Amino acid sequence: MPKDYELIGKGLYTLHEAYRFTQVPSRRIVRWTRGYRYLYGGKTHFSKPLIAHELNPVNNQPILSFLDLIEIRFLSAFRSYGVGWKAIRIAAQRAQEILNHTHPFSTKRFKTEGRSIFADFVDKTGDRHLLDLVKNQFEFRRVVAPYLYTGIEFYNEEPLRWWPMGKTAGIVIDPQRNFGAPIVSKVGIPTRVLTNSFNAENSFEAVADWYGISATMVERAVEYEQTLPN
Repeated sequence: MPKDYELIGKGLYTLHEAYRFTQVPSRRIVRWTRGYRYLYGGKTHFSKPLIAHELNPVNNQPILSFLDLIEIRFLSAFRSYGVGWKAIRIAAQRAQEILNHTHPFSTKRFKTEGRSIFADFVDKTGDRHLLDLVKNQFEFRRVVAPYLYTGIEFYNEEPLRWWPMGKTAGIVIDPQRNFGAPIVSKVGIPTRVLTNSFNAENSFEAVADWYGISATMVERAVEYEQTLPN
């Protein structure tokens, strides 16, 4: 089990929380972060993880970090576009080598150099969808932007925090605060806490008065939680 100090500032997410915040199915997250076994030619083989996860399991349950979440969202964008497993695996491995980073797709450098990085080896993948992305800069940005550009705040090369509804909404996922749970940034109250209170009171004003915050903050928290799967 990791020490408490090893978890500080990394974010801390169960599989279900990772699914809620990224909306990528839990089974896919497990395959990407833990690898999986499969039968081929009468033998059991092991497919290595696509993401070099940072945290060890707690009580035999997978735990994910903030960087894992960002990486998961990016891989999901590729998969949704139709890029095949083989090409995604090659892309992930080569990007790790080129950028010398365990989570290359989450970095600001990939944000600026990703297309040219892929161009160096895209022919080796034989994947038409990945080739289309590399050839078309507009399409590359269209596919990648919602997952890496929009709402991600960087410090130097690293993603610092994520504003899932945009910064003006005031809802943030920050690994330095509350172990990365979504919170109302100004007051640090988890969106789920405010939403549960609203569900009990059925009044934005009543919840706002209870916590000493504005009704708008409560509304934004509820609005965000309503975009997430249960």
